[in-house]
Amino acid sequence: MPDLLASLRDVEGMWRTWRRLERAGLRRSQTERLPLYERTQRFRSYSSWVFPGLLQTYQYTEDVLRMIQKQRVTLDDVADAVAARMERQRVIREGRRAFSFLVEESVLRNSLSSVEAHDEQLAHIMTVIGLANVSIGVIPMRGQRMQLPVENFWIYDSTQVNVELVSGYLTLTQPSDIEAYSETFSRMADMAVYGAKAKALINRAREAIQ
Repeated sequence: MPDLLASLRDVEGMWRTWRRLERAGLRRSQTERLPLYERTQRFRSYSSWVFPGLLQTYQYTEDVLRMIQKQRVTLDDVADAVAARMERQRVIREGRRAFSFLVEESVLRNSLSSVEAHDEQLAHIMTVIGLANVSIGVIPMRGQRMQLPVENFWIYDSTQVNVELVSGYLTLTQPSDIEAYSETFSRMADMAVYGAKAKALINRAREAIQ
């Protein structure tokens, strides 16, 4: 019985619905992950619909979190949540951490903000591409795919994967699960373009939203 109860607690810790995670507002979900970000040395992130939080500008963050708040959160603490996410971005500048971001090309064109805020976000990505510890790959809409788009996920070192689903937030720590997401990330990375080719797609997106 003790082993069973321990297993049930582990399962409960792995899966949290958005309702449970955000019942005290959006700020908590931003701040409680900060220790994980601080101890991680190698970040890998894949996103199919939105720029990852570590790459977001202030206004883009506010617009995205406002959309989430209206959809599923009663308490309005968007301003505090934005501030917490901006504070968390310091991990990119501190220490010897490495970041690998993959986004679908559609992310460059998704209208989650005003034209001005979206253009500012794309301009920001152009500057981040130049950072020595950051790799940003864009998976073109046109091209042969070796992997279907999947849910947004983060890999923290080789110890944990977090997955964002429609109904909640999943934490995976089993080596087999981490390996599955690592292999998926590698296939995605092979399909992506980087450097000048990624910048060309970003510039094309900026032209399209004007």
